[in-house]
Amino acid sequence: MALLHCLMVRASSVAGQFYNGNAEALRKQIADCFRSPLGPGGLPESATDRIIKGAVSPHAGYMFSGPAAAHVYKAIAESQKPDLFLLIGPNHTGMGRTATLIEDFETPLGNARVDSDFGNDLINKGVLIESKTPHTYEHSLEVQLPFLQYTYQNNFRFLPIVVSSPLGLERIAGGLKKAIDRSGKKVCIIASSDFTHFGPNYGYVPFTEKIKENIKKLDTGAIGKIISKDIEGFEQYIRETGATVCGFLPIALLMRTVEYSKCELLKYYTSADIAGDYQNSVSYAGIIFE
Repeated sequence: MALLHCLMVRASSVAGQFYNGNAEALRKQIADCFRSPLGPGGLPESATDRIIKGAVSPHAGYMFSGPAAAHVYKAIAESQKPDLFLLIGPNHTGMGRTATLIEDFETPLGNARVDSDFGNDLINKGVLIESKTPHTYEHSLEVQLPFLQYTYQNNFRFLPIVVSSPLGLERIAGGLKKAIDRSGKKVCIIASSDFTHFGPNYGYVPFTEKIKENIKKLDTGAIGKIISKDIEGFEQYIRETGATVCGFLPIALLMRTVEYSKCELLKYYTSADIAGDYQNSVSYAGIIFE
């Protein structure tokens, strides 16, 4: 007799804000992201033998970052399907510690199913703690799930991890690698991050002239370190420039965990490219690791 899946469910915190709160309208919104001129231009097609081991995907409102995310999820959908998605995001609220959560996540497209076996293995081995505190209002992981639900008709497993501190990243990466090996699962790690947050709204105005060009230069420096697989260089670049890459810790953890041979930037643009106003701007990039 099959066991029933009886876990707690983490309620959606940003449905109706970052993405449409109605299921049918949300499906259309996601399809529009794929078809957008800033997006890949079409819906995912048949999968190939390509293996994507990781990705960087943005987490703003779909109106702004959705097309960039669509590039990532189209590439993933057209590759071999992973057994598990590890979703790693920053702690925007500042509440709680680096932690996972063994709960399904609710969205308008249904409940996304957590991989409790993998999560409990990490907890039992002391790699991560479980805590609801940093996850309750964190949007960076939640906004990834509707794309996966749309792509796989909700037939996938994931594990959420919120990273709150640079302390212990090397240890956590080592623990994740061992857990992946023990599980024998094909894993894709998605680091949720936007790039430069520029303007008075974000308390970051390092330049007042040639804003568009300088934002791109700042982002290109960070993205270049990622593409060239320079983990220490990426971390040093963030420290030295003060670049407001909100998910730099998830990206650093991804780079320390995944063994990849190729990294590719699929799409880059800023919210100002959409809104037409550079007084305040957030940058988005879709990056994949193979």
